[in-house]
Amino acid sequence: MRGVARRVSADIAALRHLDAYVVSALALVFAVVTVVNDAIPVDLRWAVALAGLGVLVYRTTAPKPAITIDQLLQDRRGFEATPAAARLRRAREVWLFAPTGINFLSEENLAALREGVLRRSDGSLRVVVLDPANEAAMALAVRQLDNSITYPLQEFGACHEQVIQRLETIASTWPKAGTFEYRFLDYNPGFSLVAVDPTGKDGRVIVEFHGFRNEATSGRMHFELTAADSRRWFLYWTNQFEQMWAAARSPD
Repeated sequence: MRGVARRVSADIAALRHLDAYVVSALALVFAVVTVVNDAIPVDLRWAVALAGLGVLVYRTTAPKPAITIDQLLQDRRGFEATPAAARLRRAREVWLFAPTGINFLSEENLAALREGVLRRSDGSLRVVVLDPANEAAMALAVRQLDNSITYPLQEFGACHEQVIQRLETIASTWPKAGTFEYRFLDYNPGFSLVAVDPTGKDGRVIVEFHGFRNEATSGRMHFELTAADSRRWFLYWTNQFEQMWAAARSPD
């Protein structure tokens, strides 16, 4: 309810969808008054009902407003309205590339993957992280991800070790109806990528750019794409993961 209230307040402040809100408010008031006291004339009730129907019909023909660049490009807080765990419980296929993946592979998200993707017979989870055996890539990642953050909260090496331990535990001990694989890449391309149902009709890709000297990791630029938004760039980013997957090595 709080999310709905925030959305309605933001719409009203921005003067969006005022026609729908006015008609909805009138219909609600008339419905309450009618229940309490049947004093509203029938003609007036029909007028409100027809007005509501007219608004609905009009909105089906009205062009959708173009998305703004600020709506497309956000930081991590922009995606809190739809938590990752909620997406993952409904997913059939999930791909992840990140240098460590520590934030995505949290206990909450892993529980959602366990209850969703890995419990489905047609489920598939693929994860790529940096190769711990490649000392040059690991040292560069420390410079990129630790030393360039003004207010760091996590240490790359410790996070990387923790994630690998989690991946090994999932692979060796978790019961799985679906498939699970992870691999190591010897190069950090400067972004992290999550794809949810990328081969399905409702697939989406979320990309985070690591940037240079951010105040905190939460301030990094993100964007989210579906094939309906741009088939060209959606296929570009899903192909980026496939290329990394092909170049990565399986664990020893």
